[in-house]
Amino acid sequence: MNSIDKLRIVFMGTPEFAVASLDALVGAGYHVVGVVTAPDKPAGRGMKLQQSAVKKYALEKELHILQPERLKNPQFLEELQALKADLQVVVAFRMLPEVVWNMPPLGTINVHGSLLPQYRGAAPINWAVINGEKETGVTTFKLKHEIDTGNILLQERIPIGENETAGEVHDKMKDVGANLLVKTVNALANRTIEEIPQSAASIEEVTFIKHAPKIFTETCRIDWNKKVSEVHNLIRGLSPYPSAFTTLDGKTMKIFSSEKEIAVPTSEPGAYETDRKTYLKFACPDGYIYVKELQLEGKKRMGVDDFLRGYKFN
Repeated sequence: MNSIDKLRIVFMGTPEFAVASLDALVGAGYHVVGVVTAPDKPAGRGMKLQQSAVKKYALEKELHILQPERLKNPQFLEELQALKADLQVVVAFRMLPEVVWNMPPLGTINVHGSLLPQYRGAAPINWAVINGEKETGVTTFKLKHEIDTGNILLQERIPIGENETAGEVHDKMKDVGANLLVKTVNALANRTIEEIPQSAASIEEVTFIKHAPKIFTETCRIDWNKKVSEVHNLIRGLSPYPSAFTTLDGKTMKIFSSEKEIAVPTSEPGAYETDRKTYLKFACPDGYIYVKELQLEGKKRMGVDDFLRGYKFN
């Protein structure tokens, strides 16, 4: 029943990150009997209804689409049950109630952007970069009650470069995750995979579990009293979205890219220095952060050279 051509899969996802995984399943020949994604939402100046990236892809491939407002809606549950899925796959979607994740015989698997049990939560890529990790990875696992705690199926490691941004890690990860998902589904279809409980981690590993909570505005505010390396990691960990920010002459300034200099600063933390032509740098207790790409409120995103050519400092 569970060979590739007969396995019935329902896919759940919304953003671009999830499209790579859905495309990988379709490309591998799996029978995706339904795609569950977010309802269309008004956006932009005209408040026109916008389709999710997953919906756009599903329409191109003529896949059956479900867009429930509420995941416990009886009509949605009836439609989902009627698809007779053997397996459900979740990538970058909202939390599922048990009545949904426990529906198919093979359960529901999730693709998570970290090496679980590390970085459980909503923003694993961001927090791994913010914390200065040298590597992260992707985990496929079975869903259960508590978020991101289900049995691990497969994992793959991904290096993080010293200056790499969360956006760059994200782009690498969506392809690695898509390939890992296909390997996982193949192994589940052929019953050649062993589930590993996350509780099997050693006491030392459990003691030092790092979490990846949702990112709020205050998370993004740069504290110039922190070390240069911490500020640099915050900037790249929040780039390109939601982006770290500070103020320049009383205006909010987002910083997307930076370079660090370890030195004895001649200014107080948070003070800026500039030659008004080639560089803009902010002082930290142990050096400087050179701003390379920024966006001042009311202006477009630009490199520091272009910015300095047109900006009049107070």
